[in-house]
Amino acid sequence: MLLENNNALQKKQEQKAVLVGLITPGESEEILFEHLDELKFLAETAGIYTEETFYQKLHSPDKRSYVGKGKLEEIKIFVKSQGIDIVVFDDEISPSQLRNIEKELEVTVLDRAMLILYIFALRAQTVQAKTQVELAHQQYMLPRLRGMWSHLDRVKGGVGMKGAGETESETDRRIARSNITKLKNKLKQIDKQNKIRRKTRDGMIRVSLVGYTNVGKSTIMRLLSKSDVFAENKLFATVDTTVRKVVINHVPFLLSDTVGFIRKLPHHLVESFKSTLDEAVESDILLHVVDISHPQFEDQINVVNQTLHDLGADDKPTFLIFNKMDLYRKKNIDDNLKSEIKDELINDFQNTWMAKANDNAIFISAQNKENIGAFRKMIYEQIKTLYLERYPYKATYLENYDYEGFNEEE
Repeated sequence: MLLENNNALQKKQEQKAVLVGLITPGESEEILFEHLDELKFLAETAGIYTEETFYQKLHSPDKRSYVGKGKLEEIKIFVKSQGIDIVVFDDEISPSQLRNIEKELEVTVLDRAMLILYIFALRAQTVQAKTQVELAHQQYMLPRLRGMWSHLDRVKGGVGMKGAGETESETDRRIARSNITKLKNKLKQIDKQNKIRRKTRDGMIRVSLVGYTNVGKSTIMRLLSKSDVFAENKLFATVDTTVRKVVINHVPFLLSDTVGFIRKLPHHLVESFKSTLDEAVESDILLHVVDISHPQFEDQINVVNQTLHDLGADDKPTFLIFNKMDLYRKKNIDDNLKSEIKDELINDFQNTWMAKANDNAIFISAQNKENIGAFRKMIYEQIKTLYLERYPYKATYLENYDYEGFNEEE
């Protein structure tokens, strides 16, 4: 089981790794470097220290070894000379590529999908999340079982690996398929229980925070609900969906914080987590949180929109919440400019995105509680409108109830 060895892995000393990526037609070095920076952040989240990155321009990945023979030899020399523990590839690699690369490099080889699965395993807290992660892991590993653990004779432990004594049972395809069936049945039972639980919430408006990983959803959740929700500057700090009752100006609603999305999210993980993401699918309003300070925030918006489309949740009222304005100003606005010029630049930028979002957008800093009063008012107005439309017998008292306003610090 992927989850069984988390404690042992966390006790190990930080492992050293190299990252490997490709520049294919239609991509630039800038895009690749952004992807590799994110991969490095993923590795850090898993307790892996990146020593070096390698990349190559190819028309398409080499069918045998992902990179060309010469580049693989260059990586091999570095790995052996620097005592590297793990080589991480930015794209999903096939079972045959995995076997060939591990045979050549003689170290643990991971791809982005396996690294993300491992981080999810570290972060999962509830029975549902742990079951979902293990199902995704079993499905991902099934075609990769043949010869997968031959390197255990020379490598002891490592991210996503087990002890040598466990290899026979874990690489047996029949047992893996049986485990997959059992995990699917277990998730069906959990999903039934969740559906019953969600029925008890009928009569209340439901709002979900969605967005790319590490954009500040949990910080916003903690701010709005005034509850001790875990937030950390790491990827996938939240894996389990958290639901809290929030009241704004005497109007109650349910707010959920869902798992963050990421580019190249493993297909099996999306499939396994669909029941968790039902919170977003069944919500009345989506708050799409964006890290406006991130240089590729537009790409991240597109990734989230595509994932919502795949889940069938792209037809809901959605508001763009541009978070981390304090960091945006620090990175993009020259501090030596006059204050009026700074304000003009910020206003022009915000107005551009307000127009693109048909005014369904707001700019905040959850960390510094900047513009939070306006943010709460925006949520309140939308929820009040929905209550009046959907539950008029419950919300008649709201018709003449005006928003009283909030202090930014409240």
